[in-house]
Order: sequence, then structure tokens, then C-alpha cells
Amino acid sequence: MTGGIGRIGSIGLTGGIGSGKSTVASLLVRHGAWLVDTDAIARQLTAPGGAALPALAAEFGADMVGADGALDRDRMRALAFGDASAKARLEAVLHPLIGAEADAQAARADGRTLVFDVPLLAESTRWRRRVDRVLVVDCPQALQVQRVMQRSGWPAEAVERVIAQQAPRARRRAIADAVIHNGETTHLDDLASLVASLWGAWIGPQRNAVEQ
Repeated sequence: MTGGIGRIGSIGLTGGIGSGKSTVASLLVRHGAWLVDTDAIARQLTAPGGAALPALAAEFGADMVGADGALDRDRMRALAFGDASAKARLEAVLHPLIGAEADAQAARADGRTLVFDVPLLAESTRWRRRVDRVLVVDCPQALQVQRVMQRSGWPAEAVERVIAQQAPRARRRAIADAVIHNGETTHLDDLASLVASLWGAWIGPQRNAVEQ
């Protein structure tokens, strides 16, 4: 992977559910990064009128689309996490559409450093080949479970099933060029300082940065 200030065109950002990855993404944006959030793209594709809905309805049945016209995400999550073949079929529909929209959004970066927020980056050689550096946000699993329960109201068992479907923490750290540890005692100011230090080392000042 490339190194040196001015040579980093793209960063792959990843981390397990509840790790604080979205917070780190927002801090990178404040420094001038252009964010491409693949989770947000997936939600857009499966919202009412989303481009993925016809193919998902054909693959899984029209009743997988709720009364509001959006994908029934809870039902789909339960199906995909309980059936590996269903998960593969879901990914076969979504991943090409996510990739195409990510490309379209990246094309609008206008020279800014790209940050691709990809939860499954450790599982995807395609994404790792695409980025110059990999940044992993990491925290203990017990804290992941606690955070997701607090923000989403899921039972612990549901959170643990999601975590079990994601790459192990050690696997994510093994592909990282840098790891930000976001533990129980890590405050927002600490994260901001870590991100600022990393940005300075990898990128340096960039236009379109937000004044701190």
C-alpha cells in the first residue's frame, strides 16, 4: 500500500457493529474527507422505491417488502443470519448495486481523499485492493453488545448473532494499517485527537476541511 503525505487517495474504514466506526467517519469528514458509506447506500437501495427492491422481492418473495414499501430489514436479517445460502443470495443482489453506487459517489469526490466506510472490508479482497490504507475501529465485544443494545433496543442474543457473522476482531486488525481503539473510557475528544493525528500523518491539510 502507498504511503506518505499527499499520496493517500483512499482510506478503507471498517469495524464491527457498535465499534464507533460512524463516529470516526464523521471526524474524518471534518478534516475534508469525502465519505462513501456503504451501509447508507444499502439502506437507500432497500428504502421505499429503492433500486434493489424488485430483485429482492423476486428472490425472496413479495412479502419481504413491508407495508411501508421498504425491505423488512428485521425479517431479512433473521433469515440471512440463520441461513448461509439466503445470506449469499442477498449479497448477490445487493453487492453489485452497492458497488455501482459507491463508484458513482466516489466520482464526485473532486480531488478529496476518499473514505470508504465498509463494514465487510476484511471479508472483501475487492475492497482491500481498492483502498490505499485500511483504518480499523476496534473495541471489546462486550462493549459492542452494550452499545448496540442501548441504541437499537435489540436483545443481546440478536447483537451477538450479528457479531458472529462479521469478521473476528483479530482478522480486522490483521489487515489494518492503523487501529483506533474506542474502548469504554474513550471519549469523543480522545477520538477526535486520534483521528487528527492519523489524518496529519497520512494526508496533511486538505481543502474543504471543516474548521475545528
